[in-house]
Formats: sequence, C-alpha cells, structure tokens
Amino acid sequence: MRDLVKPFKTLCDETRLRMLNLLTAGECCVCEVMQALEISQSRASRNLRILYDAGFLKMRKEGLWALYSINEGMVDYVQSLVEAVCKALASNATAKKDIERLRQARRVGLACIEDMKKSNVSQSVTT
Repeated sequence: MRDLVKPFKTLCDETRLRMLNLLTAGECCVCEVMQALEISQSRASRNLRILYDAGFLKMRKEGLWALYSINEGMVDYVQSLVEAVCKALASNATAKKDIERLRQARRVGLACIEDMKKSNVSQSVTT
C-alpha cells in the first residue's frame, strides 16, 4: 500500500507538478529548473529529489552535472499519473510560462555545480 500512496503524496505539491511538466519537455539540470520555475536552488533540489524517490524521475551524471528526466520505466499507474498531470497543465498559463522560461534557461557552470554539491540532493527527503 505504501508504494501506491507515495506517488499520490508526491503530486500534492504545485512545484512538483510544474517540474513534471517541465521534464516532459526534456532532460534538465537543477539550475535550468531553478530558472524556469523562478525558485531557489534548495527548493529545486529538494523537490527533484522527492520526485526521484517516488519513481517519477531518473537521474544521470554527466561529468559534474546531475541531469534529471522522466523515468520511462515507471509502473503503469505512475505513468498514467504523469500523463494526467501533463494533460491537466496543457492549457495552464503558469505551466506555459515555465516552458517558455525553460527555453531561455542556461546551465550556469561552476556556480550551479557548487550549489548542487552543497544541497540536500544526496539526502533522502520525505513528503
């Protein structure tokens, strides 16, 4: 039952819904998510980790970068939740602005990497 509850609890946050919507557009690092959603590094890292822990995201390392993307290996009902979120946000003005800002976002280099090392991305966060 716990595996069923965790994805639903994860999605009860606006920031995480917006992040899922962004990541359906493609792989992002923390600094790109920060810029697109206009949020702090700690908030971006914490919420990406929650989405990762719930199975929505996968993370890969490219050099010093941690890049997040939608996990294609999700169980069926979790994949259905992602599809429902994207469908619900398709006409949402805030979600559209997020995607526009993502198109302008840039990886900011060492400052982003330094912030990621200091963040709680490596720590487990519960909802």
